[in-house]
Amino acid sequence: MSTNTPIAAPAKTSLASLREQMDLVVVGHVDHGKSTVIGRLLADTGSLPEGKLEKIKAQCARNARPFEYAFLLDALKNEQAQGITVDAARCFFNTAKRHYIINDAPGHIEFLKNMVTGAARAEAALLIIDAEEGIQENSKRHGYILSMLGIHQVSVVVNKMDLVDYSQEVFNNIRAEYLQFLNNLGVAPVSFIPVSGREGDNLTELSANTPWYTGKTVLGQVDAFETYKGDADRIFRMPVQDIYKFTASGDDRRIVAGTIETGTIRPGDEVIFQPSGKTSSIKTIEVFNAECPNSASAGQAVGFTLNTQIYIKPGELMCRKQETSPRVATRFRANIFWMGHSPLIAGKPYKLKLGATRVPVELVRILNVLDASELSSIADKNHVDRHDVAECLLETSRPVAFDLAEEIEKTARFVLVDNYEIAGCGIILDEEAASESLLAERVHQREMTWEKGFVTPGERAVRYGHPGKFILFAGQSAQVPELAKRLELKLFLDRFHTYYLSTGNVFDHLDQDDSAAVLTREDQIHRLGDLGRLMTDAGLLFITTLKDAEDFDLEKLKLLNEPNEAFVISVGDSNLNRFTPHLSLPADLDISEAIGLIIQELNKKGYLPEYSI
Repeated sequence: MSTNTPIAAPAKTSLASLREQMDLVVVGHVDHGKSTVIGRLLADTGSLPEGKLEKIKAQCARNARPFEYAFLLDALKNEQAQGITVDAARCFFNTAKRHYIINDAPGHIEFLKNMVTGAARAEAALLIIDAEEGIQENSKRHGYILSMLGIHQVSVVVNKMDLVDYSQEVFNNIRAEYLQFLNNLGVAPVSFIPVSGREGDNLTELSANTPWYTGKTVLGQVDAFETYKGDADRIFRMPVQDIYKFTASGDDRRIVAGTIETGTIRPGDEVIFQPSGKTSSIKTIEVFNAECPNSASAGQAVGFTLNTQIYIKPGELMCRKQETSPRVATRFRANIFWMGHSPLIAGKPYKLKLGATRVPVELVRILNVLDASELSSIADKNHVDRHDVAECLLETSRPVAFDLAEEIEKTARFVLVDNYEIAGCGIILDEEAASESLLAERVHQREMTWEKGFVTPGERAVRYGHPGKFILFAGQSAQVPELAKRLELKLFLDRFHTYYLSTGNVFDHLDQDDSAAVLTREDQIHRLGDLGRLMTDAGLLFITTLKDAEDFDLEKLKLLNEPNEAFVISVGDSNLNRFTPHLSLPADLDISEAIGLIIQELNKKGYLPEYSI
């Protein structure tokens, strides 16, 4: 059970009457009073649901426990028993200026990843520091995470001033020390505010207990934060979350859906999808239960129909064709904050979540490890420990589209998943060219250690009358499997050594007792490539099909099949945009004619002797 369910309803003010909305996050070390500050703020502004405050006070009285404003947010009984906020609780309140969504992010070191979740979409932050306990390790980690997430509107709230007799000296010392730390991160806090969450000092009104402080109250500072209005005017970026096909009542629309991160789009605009590079133009903008609007901008969840139907998959990044394109690469340099129980190491597969993209990724190299508490480098580390910050080189199993953090931070942020758990977050600093990919290095190593028999490939080719070849059919046409089987039969009858493999035999019939039986797309490509290497090494004409094959799939299969060659045949519509097949055939071509053209092309390449026509 999670406290992500909102626990305080908005006040009665109509949302339509509010000029704007803002997401805030409240962070800080455990027990420094985040929930207390928020609870008192909600109570003092009259933003609690009717009877909420009285209900919590009554519960405390029944249990002989002193009332705490933090209990207004710590809704789960087990959280109250432990005295810590585990998940990011969301609450709402209104002022005359705005409607606010506040995320109370946990401060305990074990729940830093929940803090990242709570801060991910915030425009501003309140960072709480206990005046009596002072700046702690997590106070610095949270400051670093806020800087990584690009949150530059930060107000530091020095809480529990009542415990230090409202000492101006204590406040000034904390301010000086933490200001220096934040400045080293490139974060300039907009204010430091001395408060007592329990007593209500300087939350909604300036307190007589701090006559030496004449700045804004917490409520005044929250209203002074600026709502970022620039996203709609930036370069257009929308991660494609899904593609919906409608068939009822003659509706044949294919709708590309997602949430716009930045920019504005209109019908008629030309768009390009990366990393595939496929292009089209916007026909209509689709929204639920409303007429098609004339434009859509950052923050809106919408759908689009296209003038030219193209095959794209979820995870693509939709961009305007006339604007600067995102980077497309498999290798990039990034800053990572690691929160996994196991260290981040090279050679282990992880999953990268970047926008709507989900793709396997590996650590190539650690460039630098930073102690996030002290901002000092740790030399010669070959792994990244929990709560370390590191500059790393990462490589994905297929190309991904992204922007750099200094360009568009929303499409530069990512998380790393280890065993179904979010283990790290990061921002992309730059793309990195590679003379050789990790896969190429492994193929090279495989060939260096490949134990060969006494029969050479040349001797097999003389005996069989042809060298081994990987013949791959790609395309969406339903007749592709039939065409591949007919080619195998024709070659077999002509006395060639050939074998047809249905990929369903490999991918769909795994050991049912294997709990890890579900293969990812990358697993499938690797398995098919390894089989191709074995079959062609045996001198066979190995024939198979790959549905929904993309450019990078085929490049990877060619690499996995080395040193033997692959021959690719595209039939009908395909997903290929950059990869050039050896032969392209229309989907409606007669099968006998198609087989004749394939054999003719194989002859032309010298793969078959001339008499096979």
